[in-house]
Amino acid sequence: MELEVRHLRALCAIADTGSLRRAARRLGVSQPSLTTQLRRIENALGAELFSRERTGCRPTPLGNAVLSRARPLVDGMSALVTEAKAEADAARADGPQLRIGCTASRVIGGWLRRLRLQLPGTDISLRVDVSARALLRSVGAGRLDVAFVHEVEGCPLSVPDGLDQRVLLDREPQFISMARDHPAAALPVVDLADLATDRWMVDPSVDGEWDGLRRVFGAAGVAPTVLHGDYLTAASLVVLGEAVAPCQPTSGPRDDMAIRPLRDDPLAVRLLLISRPGADMTVVYGELEAAYREAAQRASGYHQWLLRHRSPLARS
Repeated sequence: MELEVRHLRALCAIADTGSLRRAARRLGVSQPSLTTQLRRIENALGAELFSRERTGCRPTPLGNAVLSRARPLVDGMSALVTEAKAEADAARADGPQLRIGCTASRVIGGWLRRLRLQLPGTDISLRVDVSARALLRSVGAGRLDVAFVHEVEGCPLSVPDGLDQRVLLDREPQFISMARDHPAAALPVVDLADLATDRWMVDPSVDGEWDGLRRVFGAAGVAPTVLHGDYLTAASLVVLGEAVAPCQPTSGPRDDMAIRPLRDDPLAVRLLLISRPGADMTVVYGELEAAYREAAQRASGYHQWLLRHRSPLARS
């Protein structure tokens, strides 16, 4: 049996919902059909991918390894379909268009809301991708008008020649997510040494993420265990106390997770808006800045960080 995209999509749905019944509903198939499909996949691989528990399905260690490879493929295929549809719609559409690309960010929802208010009648499309480099190539090729991306410190992006660039934030610190009952969660600021014995989870498919984290570990003289996987899986492991993971400082408060800054902010990214040459990005950039300010002020830990560092973003 050869694994196909539909099989990988089924595995991701089971992991996301934690239940064969809910996954079947999401996929639009019957539960017995999905159960049979999962059994065939596991038989082909020779091991269980999920442990069936009374409370639902939970990925086994092998399951997490398979999911870490499957998610980028499923996301990539979804992005391909979305982009193809967007380009087909654009070819048929009349009137102004704005094709936006971005890496994952907490500010995207607020940014889109603001743009729709400021640019009525504009057909606004969105493509989200883990790879900043892929988005920049799309802007350079004319498939996107603008891309909001992050550049991991120490791992510079190569911006195609001729594109315009604006810096939203020269250095955004990356915070750490951990279980609520983690000993370091009682601290307002965490040292890397406090997390040296933890398992860290990082998504190697995000451009520069693993290289940047490895550089920080080396500078600090620590060598924790590192798990590779997507950040959706990471969040579920963090809540259970199985791992800690870097996260955006704008991550909102959660009852089941603690988010803390690292002392001296060794992990950081630069936030960039890249656009086609000659395009008027005044409104696009202005609404992005406003959306970011809103998100920063909603995240109490980050707002306190901004106040301590006398950042203009802390002002209403």
